[in-house]
Amino acid sequence: MRGIRLAVLTLLAFVFIYAPASNARSLTACGHPFYPPVSWAQGDQLIGLAPAVTRQLFAELGYHVQLSANYNWKRCLLEVQLGNVDVVVAAYRIPSREQYLWFSQEPVIADPVALFVNRQTPISFTGLGDLRSKTAGLLLGDSFGEQFDRFLQENTRIEHVSRNRQNFEKLARRRIDFMPVGLLSGRLQSRKMGFHEQVMPLDYRVSIEFYYLAVGHQSDLKKHLPFINNRLQEMHQDGTIKRLTDRYSLKYLDAPEHLNQR
Repeated sequence: MRGIRLAVLTLLAFVFIYAPASNARSLTACGHPFYPPVSWAQGDQLIGLAPAVTRQLFAELGYHVQLSANYNWKRCLLEVQLGNVDVVVAAYRIPSREQYLWFSQEPVIADPVALFVNRQTPISFTGLGDLRSKTAGLLLGDSFGEQFDRFLQENTRIEHVSRNRQNFEKLARRRIDFMPVGLLSGRLQSRKMGFHEQVMPLDYRVSIEFYYLAVGHQSDLKKHLPFINNRLQEMHQDGTIKRLTDRYSLKYLDAPEHLNQR
């Protein structure tokens, strides 16, 4: 009997800590609009692994998540910084972002970063020094870890674009020399956009970065991070993250191309 009473008290404590102030409360969330299968904009919807995980975890906490697909990546981060959006469904954890975001300790997904190049004129690559004076194509707001970001800024010419298709087109036309992007995302996008025969990843991996769920400093959601960490760990252990990654990879490839053009 005493054990049952303790269990009930523990459950009540859990509910008190994690239940939102109002059952009807809605949260706003945004994410990278061009990074399948993690997240991408399809029509007016933000979909992918990270939006699905974010919606599920906050639903378990009693929240309704409104996913916005109206922002480019740089603007998404700015809106959270300003307090207009509560959650970033997935982002790299770098010092500049920690000034306005609280990150989960458990990652949503690992993201090996590769260098994509033109198949006909690949870079003869033995190390980062071979990228000096080359032209890199980056999406607005992109980061690939503090060390590599600094290397690019100090040693390469950077051309920013607002849509990933622009980078693939420029790489296929040899207007840029390389493009850093997550290996899985880059492969999916090159196939979907029809650039697989013109663009390829080098064997070298810049780094293995991690995408984390993040909540804004101006939200009151930091208190839920312990729950989120535990659930993310469980979702990795029971295979949920792997299944969702596979599902959304196929969903991206199977969708009509015009839906992914923003």
